[in-house]
Amino acid sequence: MSQVNDFIQRLDACPLGNAGWSQFENLCTEILTFLFVPPLNPATRQGRTYSGINRRDAIMPNRNITPNDNANSQNWHHLYIELDARMILFEFKNYDVTEIGHEEVNQTRNYMTAAMGRLSIMLCSKSPNEAAHRQRNTVFNQDNKVILFITKEQLKEMLLIKDRNEDPSDLIMDLLERFYIQHE
Repeated sequence: MSQVNDFIQRLDACPLGNAGWSQFENLCTEILTFLFVPPLNPATRQGRTYSGINRRDAIMPNRNITPNDNANSQNWHHLYIELDARMILFEFKNYDVTEIGHEEVNQTRNYMTAAMGRLSIMLCSKSPNEAAHRQRNTVFNQDNKVILFITKEQLKEMLLIKDRNEDPSDLIMDLLERFYIQHE
C-alpha cells in the first residue's frame, strides 16, 4: 500500500469529536509534513506564547522569502510576499456534532500575530457553518488576515495531487483565490 493510500485510510478511520481529536491532530501534522516539508520547515506542535495564554496546534515556518527555481516553493514564496506568511498557522478542528462556527474563527484570528503573518489554515473534519464563513470575511475586512478552511476531503485531494508528483500547495492557492472572489 502506498503512503498516500495509508494516509487516506487513516483519515477515514479517525474517530470524530473528543474520541479522536489527538489522533486527528497527530495524523494531520504527519500529512502536512509529507505534503509540504520541504519547502516548509517541520511543524512546531502546541506552540505556546510566552505567557502561555495562547497554544497553537501547529506552526510551520516558511523561509521561502526569495524566489528560486524549486517549483514546490513558488506558492509559498507568493504567500510570503502577499500575506507576510512567515509562519503558517494550522488549527485542527475534528468536530462531530458541534458546528465549526464563528468562535473557532475568532480563536484562530487571535492566534495570528504580525510576526507570524496574515495566513492561517483550519483543517476541519467537516465544512464550517455559515457563521464561520461570515466571521472569516469580517476578520479579513478588519485585520486583512486570511483564514482558509480545508476539509478532510480537500486534504485527501492534496495527497492525491502529491501522488501525481504535482504541487499540493496549488490547492491552497485555489482556495485563497476562491476566498478573494467570494469575499464580501
